[in-house]
Amino acid sequence: MKRREFILALGGAAASMPLGARGQPAMPVIGFLSGRSSNESLSASAAFRDALKEAGYIEGQNIAIEYRWAEGQSDQLPTLAADLARRGVAVIFAAGGSEPARAAAAATARIPIVFVSAADPVKAGLVSSLNRPGGNITGVSLIGLELAAKRLGILHQLVPQVGLIGVIFNPQYSGAEVELQGLQAGAAELRQRIQVVNASQEQELERAFATLVQSHAGALLVSTNVFFLSHRARVIALAMQHALPAIYGFREWAQDGGLMSYGPSLSNAYGQAGSYVARILKGDKPADLPVLQPTKFELLINLKTAKALGLEVSPTLQALADEVIE
Repeated sequence: MKRREFILALGGAAASMPLGARGQPAMPVIGFLSGRSSNESLSASAAFRDALKEAGYIEGQNIAIEYRWAEGQSDQLPTLAADLARRGVAVIFAAGGSEPARAAAAATARIPIVFVSAADPVKAGLVSSLNRPGGNITGVSLIGLELAAKRLGILHQLVPQVGLIGVIFNPQYSGAEVELQGLQAGAAELRQRIQVVNASQEQELERAFATLVQSHAGALLVSTNVFFLSHRARVIALAMQHALPAIYGFREWAQDGGLMSYGPSLSNAYGQAGSYVARILKGDKPADLPVLQPTKFELLINLKTAKALGLEVSPTLQALADEVIE
């Protein structure tokens, strides 16, 4: 083949190759690792994508997102995290408890990781400190577990006459001890009897409620653990079935028919994490990005649910609420 013909043939072959193969930058891929399920994470996931969009990253246009959902089963997380690490994603976003971040950290020490976690990230061993995380990990700490005593106090204020408050709890997660200690301290301060019943599998939920009903519990506090969040429709239905006034950790519960919720905004936290992912894609290092914390905690009261339960919510408690659903 003559030299001119060879050059023309080479140019034609190059023109037919995909852009990435011709030296153009490949579309960055974000690994989205969650302990939750996709169908109950819609608002939070949307907030994550909205934050990316504000920073100039649009899914399907200049970024791709690989989703991995554990559906509330934390034992699936190591496999899901390892799969994302093998695929060589640009960043891993780990949310839905501290376990996704732990699984991601075990899977890679090189790929940047941004987490959203209710557990204390220092105590959980995810970062060296909040201001200087170090390593390849940073994110948003919800301070969710430390709020258990506050939730108990709000529930006690609603139903001060209740002798026993039931607590549905999942002992099989890393923050279990911290949350339980907070609850016990809060109960002692209020002089409120509590009964803790465990559930870590979907089939154990009905048994847990039956135990509390048998013990004549008059109200309910549900742990902030991702297992319950992933099954919140069933938990809310069981609380209504047994006429138990209940308080939960995040606004999604009250919006979906739960009586009350108190805690930080998950959507805001996912948005903060999305902004951090965008900064990392633009060159920032996780070690230089301080762990963020919520600045606002929301109390939601669902008056429709209160009416269905035959409860009167005092004007004082309503005035404390950030949002009342009527």
